[in-house]
Amino acid sequence: MRTSSDKISIVKSSGDVVQFSVTKLKKSLKRTGADDELVAYILETVQDELYEGITTKEIYNRAFALLKKKKNVFASKYKLKKAIYELGPTGFPFEHFIGAILKYSGYKVAVGEILQGECVQHEVDVVAHKNNETTVIECKFHSEQGLVCNVKVPLYVHSRYRDVKNHWNTFKKHDTTLTQGWVVTNTRFTKDATQYGNCAGLYLLSWDYPVENSLKDIIDRLGLYPITVSTLLTKREKQFLLNRDVVLCRELIKDSFYLDHLGVSDTRKKRILAEIQQLCNA
Repeated sequence: MRTSSDKISIVKSSGDVVQFSVTKLKKSLKRTGADDELVAYILETVQDELYEGITTKEIYNRAFALLKKKKNVFASKYKLKKAIYELGPTGFPFEHFIGAILKYSGYKVAVGEILQGECVQHEVDVVAHKNNETTVIECKFHSEQGLVCNVKVPLYVHSRYRDVKNHWNTFKKHDTTLTQGWVVTNTRFTKDATQYGNCAGLYLLSWDYPVENSLKDIIDRLGLYPITVSTLLTKREKQFLLNRDVVLCRELIKDSFYLDHLGVSDTRKKRILAEIQQLCNA
C-alpha cells in the first residue's frame, strides 16, 4: 500500500529533511493564477509520484513542467524564486532589481552610491529618496539555495547605517533626512537576525518576510517580475539584457529593441513580448 503523501519525507536544498506538505505546494500553485481544476490535477499527479527522500527540486521540476504545458505565464510565476537566484552569480543585478522595485513604488533611486559616514566612507547598494526622507539599503544576495542571513548581517548593516546617518543628518547640504536602514535578501533571515533587526529599528525584507509584505508578495502585487522568469528567453539572452541593466520584464517591453540586437526573429520576438506582457498584467 502506498504511503500517505503527508508522511513522505522530502529533502530541501539546504539538506534538511522535512515532511511533504500538500498545503504548501497548493499555495505555491495558486499563486500562479492557475484555476482550481489545474491545481487539483497537478497536486494529484505530484502526490502519485512521491517517494521517500525525494528532493524539493524534483517536486518543483515536475510541477513546473505541468504548469508550462498548460500556460507559460503560470510556469513563469511559479519559477519566481528560482528566477531571482538566476540574477546571480554576483549581487549586482539583484541590487538593480531592488532599485527598480523601489523606483516603480515612487522612490528616486541610486544604485552603488558612496556615502560619507561620521567615521569612514561606505559603499551603499541602494539609496532611495521619497517625501523628503532617505533610506539606505544593503542587499544580501545568495546565488545558492539553502543559504540564509544570520544575525551578523543586520549587526554589520546597523553599524554602517548609524555611521552614515550621524553624518547625513548633520550635514547641511542634504535636503532630506536619513530615516531608515534596510536589509534585503533573496533568501531568508534566521530568527536571531529578525529579532535583532526589529529591536534595532532596521527594516528587514526577505523572500518570505514580513508576512504578507515579503519580497515575493511585493513582486506579485506590483507585477514587477525579473526577466529571468521568462520561459522563452535563453540563458545567454537573459545575461545580455542583465548586462544592459534591463532587469524587469516591464523594462524589456519598453526597450524591446534589445531583442533585435540579439537577432531574435520577429515571430519569436512577438511570442516573448506576449509572454512578458501577459505576466505583467496577470
